[in-house]
Amino acid sequence: MSQPLTSTRPTIAGTSLSPLRQPPPLCTFLFLIVLIVATFYTLHHPNAATPPLLFPRNPLNSLALRRLFLSSASNATVSSYLRALTRHPHLAGTKPSLDTLTYVLNHFQSLGGLDTRLAEYEALLSYPTHISLTARFSNNTKLEFDLNDVVNGDDDVVRPYHAYSPSGSAQGGVVFANHGEERDYRALESIGVSVRDCVVLARKGESLGRGGIVQIAESKGALGVLIYAENDGGGLGGIERGTVMRGIGDPVSPGWPGVVGGEKLSLEDNQVTKRFPKIPSLPLSLRNAEIILASLGGARAPVEWRNSGRVGSGQRVGPGQTVVNMTLQGELTMKKIHNVVATIRGSEEPDRYVILGNHRDAWTYGAVDPNSGTSALLDIGRRFSLLLKSGWSPRRTILLCSWDAEEFGMIGSTEWVEENVLNLGASAVAYLNVDCAVQGSGFFAGATPQLDGLLLDVLKLVQDPDDVALTVEDTFKSQNSIIQRLSRVDSDFSGFLHHAGIPSLDMYYGADYPVYHTAFDSYDWMIRNADPLFHRHVAMAEVWGLLAIILADEPVLPFNYISYAEQLQAHRDALSKLLQGKASVDPLSVAIQEFSLVAKEASDEAKKLKEQAYSKNDVASAAKRRELNDRLMLAERGFLDSQGIKGKEWFKHLVYGPAAEPESKLGFFPGIADAIATNSSQGVIQHEIWRVTRAIQRASKALKGGFT
Repeated sequence: MSQPLTSTRPTIAGTSLSPLRQPPPLCTFLFLIVLIVATFYTLHHPNAATPPLLFPRNPLNSLALRRLFLSSASNATVSSYLRALTRHPHLAGTKPSLDTLTYVLNHFQSLGGLDTRLAEYEALLSYPTHISLTARFSNNTKLEFDLNDVVNGDDDVVRPYHAYSPSGSAQGGVVFANHGEERDYRALESIGVSVRDCVVLARKGESLGRGGIVQIAESKGALGVLIYAENDGGGLGGIERGTVMRGIGDPVSPGWPGVVGGEKLSLEDNQVTKRFPKIPSLPLSLRNAEIILASLGGARAPVEWRNSGRVGSGQRVGPGQTVVNMTLQGELTMKKIHNVVATIRGSEEPDRYVILGNHRDAWTYGAVDPNSGTSALLDIGRRFSLLLKSGWSPRRTILLCSWDAEEFGMIGSTEWVEENVLNLGASAVAYLNVDCAVQGSGFFAGATPQLDGLLLDVLKLVQDPDDVALTVEDTFKSQNSIIQRLSRVDSDFSGFLHHAGIPSLDMYYGADYPVYHTAFDSYDWMIRNADPLFHRHVAMAEVWGLLAIILADEPVLPFNYISYAEQLQAHRDALSKLLQGKASVDPLSVAIQEFSLVAKEASDEAKKLKEQAYSKNDVASAAKRRELNDRLMLAERGFLDSQGIKGKEWFKHLVYGPAAEPESKLGFFPGIADAIATNSSQGVIQHEIWRVTRAIQRASKALKGGFT
């Protein structure tokens, strides 16, 4: 039995590393008196040109603003949001998903100061109509597997399936292919085992997604693929749903927004068919996978697979006498999807945008993925509304975005990015993404490097949810302190960074969780396992909201491109070590050195402007800040290349982006990584190095400003 929720728990910390305490009653009383006076003034002087603000722009009131934001925390409120969001499964395109949409829309519309609208698109989604799997074993016994993981009989929970897997049947012997990576097939070949005309059984690993597993198996001549996860839903028998579509966004409007009534390609078009696998695949529970594994004959597993995870030392890989018959019937259908965008208009720079985003749709109940993040976003909206009522008006515009159909391939956010790509390129300051806000313990983050310093500064302001004597920064530094880079494509930041070149950040609590994409990702699981008292939810909302406030309010954007230059140098060093002289990295070295000098100049310029006394009426200083801020904002766009990554041309970012080759060994410079992984010629590798060199030079010119 879990402990009762507290109505509030102070989760604040001061600018020092020791947490701030709740303000004493006298301070709270005085604050209320000031608020009443401001309200009285506004009511009796409605035509006043400039009503008195509680938060005029100075450092002291910036601190007061942040304290007010932090002190408005309510664990019980966040809990109530999550409870409401997860009462029913809400897969995108289904009727229950409209209830979740209405809840989020009504919440933002009920708050003061937020202009809330819908951005709607039409997209091709995939659903199962019939699934079955049977096996015949060496003793001629047959077994029909139970492919459900629902224990309470909820008919609204979609059966475990792989979205966009083709309809069809596959019958054949089974070969266990470990994680389904290219190196695993090489290991099978070394012991004389082929998967041609067989059904591949693979366990999901960390480096290759389910779509990549199916793609490689297809290239090896397999008839079908069965994929299982070893975590088994924490012993509950969960089955991991997911998509196997290649790329992101609506498959029938590739590269342009799927607006209602807009152009849609036919299902037979090559641009559409290349997005989907040619062989069927299904997810399995660990229990069902182990039944098949135990029945396999043939050669023993390669030595490197044995005693790894749950693969025993005596494991056989097949093919033996076990034969499986898998059948999937599905439907591809056009569905309307709905993004919710709530806008807080900026008072001084309304044409500059700080964007917060989380997706709303879920494979099942979605307590972790994604509605732990949704509940945090709703709470940020509530707190921002309180600040607005207290007189706050952000300098820049803030957007709170609730995306739809992310689980099918980041469709909602991708269509929105494609529709607004020019305006984003001209005016988006940063994109702050939270998908699964709480999966477990420990704070994790990924970001483009110019945001590193800002993130660490904010972590110092928030009390750690698991130790009241520490800040989040304290525990982050003690646990891992590594800010990851965002080359992966697993959440809604992808379109913003990889396609539009917007500085981006992604955050979550907990490295992993066992009920991922299963029917057990529920409110009950959350309160029993990941966050019983919702302290971590509150902490995430505080980090997320403070990042937005600072990015929206600081006269000079807190971007540090010196950090970016240092990261580029580290990437160059790692690349040089991998190349071992096969190609020259000298062009990169020169470009990074130039970028470092420009970054230092921009930092010095920012420091001088910050030291000047702020005055809204100082037109000259305002113009200098605006010009510098534009350069800081636009520098990330320089890393984009119009031709994109070879094989994944929609992805334009040449420093951080997804490699087309699963065997790529770098988490950066995807074009170079692919050329190395495919054993390309020295000339091809050198060309990719020059492409990245030119991208860094473009970023330097954008950061420096002016023309050659």
